[in-house]
Amino acid sequence: MTIQDKIIITGAAGLVGQNLIVQLKQKGYNNLVAIDKHAYNLNIIKQLHPEVKTILADVAESGEWQNALINAAALVMLQAQITGKNRALFVRNNIDSTERVLDAIRQHNVPYIVQISSSVVNSVADDDYTSTKKRQEEIVTRSGIKHCVLRPTLMFGWFDPKHLGWLSRFMEWVPVFPIPGHGRYMRQPLYNKDFCRMIIHCIENQPDGTTYDIVGNEEVDYVDIIRTIKRVKKLKTLIIHIPYGLFYALLKIYALFSRKPPFTADQLKALTAGDQFTGINTEKVFGVVQTPFEDAIHDTFYDKQYSKIVLKR
Repeated sequence: MTIQDKIIITGAAGLVGQNLIVQLKQKGYNNLVAIDKHAYNLNIIKQLHPEVKTILADVAESGEWQNALINAAALVMLQAQITGKNRALFVRNNIDSTERVLDAIRQHNVPYIVQISSSVVNSVADDDYTSTKKRQEEIVTRSGIKHCVLRPTLMFGWFDPKHLGWLSRFMEWVPVFPIPGHGRYMRQPLYNKDFCRMIIHCIENQPDGTTYDIVGNEEVDYVDIIRTIKRVKKLKTLIIHIPYGLFYALLKIYALFSRKPPFTADQLKALTAGDQFTGINTEKVFGVVQTPFEDAIHDTFYDKQYSKIVLKR
C-alpha cells in the first residue's frame, strides 16, 4: 500500500468512517472514496474534506457506486444497521448490502477487505443486530477474498450521534439523569481514534483470514461512565437510579412514538447481559497504545475542530 492507492469506505459517513477519514488524511492518504446513503452525514465529509470523493448511494442496491471500486487497493466495510424497530432493516443493511458490496469487489478485483463487525457476535445477546452481524461475518469469511475482520466493543469519540455522545447531550438537556437499576453493568469502551489506527494498520499490512476481537483496555461500569462524562463536562445534572423494570417499560413506550429511538429495550438487555469480552493486545498486534478512558472522554468533548460536530441518525 502507498498513500496514493485508492481506498474505498462503504458506510463512510457514520461514526467510524468519519473518524477513519480524519486519521487516514493525517497519515497522508489522498485517494479516498466515501460511499454512504445518508445525505446529511455525507455532506459533513464534503465540508471537512473537500478533496475526498463522496458518493451518495445505498449499497444494498446495485448502482453506479459499484464502478467506484475500479482500481481500488482496499475496501473498508463499515455499513451497518445498529438499531431499528423491525428485522427487515437489519437484513437489508447488514446482509443484503454485504452481498452487493462483495459482488462489486469481485467484479472489479479489489484485492483486500477490512470488515468491521462487532463484539456482539461473542455476546449472550439474542437480537436482530447480533444475528445479522454474525451472518455478515460468515458471508465475508466464506467469500474467498483476502480479508480480515475486526470486532470492536462499544465505541465512542468525535461525531457520535448515539451511545456516549447522545448520553452526554441528554445529560446537558435534563436536570435529572436516570440510571437503570444499580448501574453496575461493566462496559469496555473503545476510543474510536484508537480503533481507526488499528484499521489503518490492517489496510497497510493486510493480514489474511484473521479475526481480531478488539476490546477497550479499561473495564468501566455504566454508572461510572456517566459520572465521568458529568465530571469532564462539568455538569450539575443529578444522577438518580430507577428500577430496571420501570426503565425497560419506559423504553418500550417511547419506542411506540419514536421512529429512531436513541436507546432501545433490546440495547438495555444487552447492556445488562453481563458480557465480558477478551481481546487481543492492541499494542503488540497493531502497535496501538490505547488512550486512557478519561483522557479520551476529554478529547471527545473538547477537541477544537471536531467535538461540536454531531451526525444525524
